[in-house]
Amino acid sequence: MEFLGVLGVVIVLILGWGIAIYNKLVRQRNMVLEGWSGIDVQLKRRSNLIPNLIESVKGYMGHERGVLEKVTELRSKSMAAGAPGEKGRIEGALSRSLVSLFAVAEGYPDLKANQNFIDLQSQLAEIEDQIQLARRYYNGATRNLNIAVESFPSKWVLRSRSLPRKRASPRTCTSIRSVVRERLLKPCALGDLKLIK
Repeated sequence: MEFLGVLGVVIVLILGWGIAIYNKLVRQRNMVLEGWSGIDVQLKRRSNLIPNLIESVKGYMGHERGVLEKVTELRSKSMAAGAPGEKGRIEGALSRSLVSLFAVAEGYPDLKANQNFIDLQSQLAEIEDQIQLARRYYNGATRNLNIAVESFPSKWVLRSRSLPRKRASPRTCTSIRSVVRERLLKPCALGDLKLIK
């Protein structure tokens, strides 16, 4: 009778340990989602600022239509992008176009003296700083989740939950949102989450 009591306690402890690890993985997965959401919010703030910036410089930079059209086109593509990888590529091109826009603006002293342009440039610099902070948070959360998934106890708990053992190719795991919506913590989904530069 005493043996059954001890066996029952051991089983309860093992189950509690497994539940604690599972909950830790869920918490870390949610932190990755939160990190991506932070990036997404800052990118939307930047995209919302761009039309004001374009209007501010349009009158001064009549001969630089190509730069303005490129920024406008990339903003539209960024707003329509769905997958993080695609959005990241477009946002990188948008950042480079904004740098070009500011470089061209250096040749227009009246524009550089315009208070509205100066305010928009300052707001954009602040948003860029916020994007960098959000990326750092996301990268840290992703790293922690990947480490937890690849570590022994977590890996054992995942396998015991009958998740697939076969790793899919990285191409099947491109979107964080779709990955997280799949079954909790598929090995390919977590092992192939990419850090954003």
